[in-house]
Amino acid sequence: MDVTQLAEQVIAGNRRALARAITLVESARDDHREQAIALMEEVGKSGRQALRLGLSGTPGVGKSTFIESFGMMLIREGLNVAVLAVDPSSSRSGGSILGDKTRMEMLSRERAAFIRPSPSQSELGGVARRTREAVALCEAAGYDLILIETVGVGQSETVVAEMSDLFLLLLAPAGGDELQGVKRGIMEMADLILVNKADGDLKAAAQRTCADYAGALRLIRKRPQDPMEFPKAMTVSAIEEHGLEAAWAEMNTLIDWRRENGFFDARRAEQAEYWFGQEIRHGLLRQLEREPLKSMIAGLAGKVAGGEITPSHAAADVLKALREGYGPSGP
Repeated sequence: MDVTQLAEQVIAGNRRALARAITLVESARDDHREQAIALMEEVGKSGRQALRLGLSGTPGVGKSTFIESFGMMLIREGLNVAVLAVDPSSSRSGGSILGDKTRMEMLSRERAAFIRPSPSQSELGGVARRTREAVALCEAAGYDLILIETVGVGQSETVVAEMSDLFLLLLAPAGGDELQGVKRGIMEMADLILVNKADGDLKAAAQRTCADYAGALRLIRKRPQDPMEFPKAMTVSAIEEHGLEAAWAEMNTLIDWRRENGFFDARRAEQAEYWFGQEIRHGLLRQLEREPLKSMIAGLAGKVAGGEITPSHAAADVLKALREGYGPSGP
């Protein structure tokens, strides 16, 4: 593969090339990883930036419907929108349905939109292993706004906040004890809480839920990157497209304030440092999957299962071997 040519096609806005580039960075093969690193270096020269929106919420809250309605509204305003939807992978088979695109029928037909579903595989935190690099590729391809939809499984989906400029939390009304259902972990990361399905019989319940969350947000310790009125809770209806323009206006208000006060660039710098650490951690884990450490671990695992050695002792032996260079590049 000619990485330079692929990078040029991505920067030129070629959708097929963008899809191929994302497939390349998602590959786990060592030779593909080397090409992916070179590709990211090339596309980084474009210097383009997009607004990155992370979106999380429990299953059934209407994330796909919201993204379609919100995306269509942005396209009508003349913006190009990319959607990176992370789909849960089976813990048994490892497969994913990847059906998010079929649920965004109108948006998927728009030339100004790009939708890419990806499997979460074994990754925690609601995003896929290479979602961050897929975001950078979409930026280089000229998209103005990138929506990152998480798996949608609960409180632990905060990793998306490390690759987005704004983190939106989508909630449904009348879901029981809402303040217990989504605890402080994810609420403290949210920049905007949107109570969806504020229409029909659920409209009154949505307004009550919104008021509950607005009160809860006032109890959370103030963050330096927020103006006085943020974070805040709002009601929206993805079906009736009610409240979407107001939510978009609030997003722009918050982003503009952060840009003016230096928090936008500072946050991106922090995120780059975070992902540098993550790359090191994943690289070290990959070392453990290669010979001869792989065989050593398998042997120790058998001894641990047989009660011949404690898990802590076995782990210490592996780490000692890794420190002493007993790996692919060692003796």
